[in-house]
Amino acid sequence: MPSPAPRRILIVRLSALGDVVMASGLIQALRRRYPEADVSWLTEAPAAPLLRHNPRLKEVLIWPRAEWRKLWQARQWTSLWRAIRAFRSDLRERQFDLVLDAQGLLKSGICAWFTGAPRRISIMAREGSHLLVHERLIPPAGQDRRISSEYRHLASYLGAQDADFQLDLAVGAAPASAVEKLWDSWGQPSKLALLCPFTTRPQKHWFEDRWADLAHQLQAQGWHPVIVGGPADQEAAERICSQVPGLVSVAGKLKLDESVALVARSQLLIGVDTGLTHMGTALRVPTVALFGSTCPYADPTAERTHILYDQLPCSPCRRHPTCDGRFDCMRQLTVARVLGAAQHVTR
Repeated sequence: MPSPAPRRILIVRLSALGDVVMASGLIQALRRRYPEADVSWLTEAPAAPLLRHNPRLKEVLIWPRAEWRKLWQARQWTSLWRAIRAFRSDLRERQFDLVLDAQGLLKSGICAWFTGAPRRISIMAREGSHLLVHERLIPPAGQDRRISSEYRHLASYLGAQDADFQLDLAVGAAPASAVEKLWDSWGQPSKLALLCPFTTRPQKHWFEDRWADLAHQLQAQGWHPVIVGGPADQEAAERICSQVPGLVSVAGKLKLDESVALVARSQLLIGVDTGLTHMGTALRVPTVALFGSTCPYADPTAERTHILYDQLPCSPCRRHPTCDGRFDCMRQLTVARVLGAAQHVTR
């Protein structure tokens, strides 16, 4: 006999921000596949604002990693053990009957195992996490160049229709209101262009002087460019702004869900391989993605996203550049090419 349809589903994707965005297509795919089921998500606190406004999720659960780390560093072993047991008990009490480890790491595998769910599935399980699940999926390498290909594979494995996999970010009312006030303070520009220059590794960055040149030329075309980033990006953002009179930066000044609302409010987004860029694609905003040492997807599945990526012999090098810091893959992306792509997606 076929197993009964699940009624309580948990997605485990703890980090990082861009990957949470790309895994968000599982929400609608699962809701369509199992219309009677409640879908919840377990993540780390930094990524929770991407999910907490989504009405299609029953709840967003937090893995208290920071709390556990503090207890570990303070050598408060008894308190740590109690915290872990309480977290495990809380997960078990929810009686999930299907758990999807969409990260495939030991930390996510342990969280999935803590639920005690009778069916636990992982994609690309590694670090021993395959021992903590019942089913392990390994998507065929390189066969699907679409955004979120590994998560699409998981949805398909569960019987979801491919067309039902749609990236799913929701804009909260309070963040939207905060962004409207910000937009008013800028004079209510009708052509708001977000520049997202920052990410986790230098080989994924474009060059600061090119961002400045791009911002200047966008201004000349009637755009109101704004630099977006996190708290660690403020200094670099100010360096770029110092080269372009009137260029605005909100790096480090917005909450994550406010950044989502700002992306949704914009008419153009240009960025490197970072979560903000993937948000542009998810929210169907005209987006230009600059890829070099990485190429997370060649097909964004969104008509208004244009990817600039040159397949050099060394590309993608990911975490192991061989160009002695020249970053040739990014250097080939000229301001003229980026402007041309921006004009293409905003027609």
